[in-house]
Amino acid sequence: MRTKEGNKERDILSAAINRFAEDGYFNAKISQIAEDAGVATGSVYVYYKNKEDLLNKIFINLWSELLEKLTVIRNDLGISPINKMSMTIDSVFSVFSENPSLATVFVNEQNTVSNKENKPFRTYYNRFLDIGESIVKEGINSGDFSDDINLQVFRHFIFGAIRNSLSFWAISHDKISLEIIREQSKFLLFKGIEKHH
Repeated sequence: MRTKEGNKERDILSAAINRFAEDGYFNAKISQIAEDAGVATGSVYVYYKNKEDLLNKIFINLWSELLEKLTVIRNDLGISPINKMSMTIDSVFSVFSENPSLATVFVNEQNTVSNKENKPFRTYYNRFLDIGESIVKEGINSGDFSDDINLQVFRHFIFGAIRNSLSFWAISHDKISLEIIREQSKFLLFKGIEKHH
């Protein structure tokens, strides 16, 4: 049996992110991903069953990382709900600012992954939304956030808005920085959810 060695698995995943960003998931070829990663095409299949498995792994890694960060934020009793929400947005944008190709894949392929029976991805994604919703509930209960917020609408609205903002940035990053989009997203969010006295 062949053994998995070195950082080939990570290199293949990184190459897949870049290739999916450049060519799109449906047009990307395993042979090109292998070439970009500096491995033989057969080596890709040691780690991944197929191209769909690669895409699933990208999203599982993304949402498990974001879930881990959000869990730490939510569990910190010394942080106000407003700061928790701000840190959540920072965490999401930071992941993509560190890897713009991942932002492109996220924007272009999230629906592809969502339409598949990808239970690990869905588990991380839904848990992330649940924890985000719990932070908003905490803010409502503390009086920091308006009690007029419909949590079902909010949970989908905010992450839809972030996704759309990332889409805009992915095609226009030479015109506007991700930092400006991040700060404007936070400004608009907080003006909408803060309780006005």
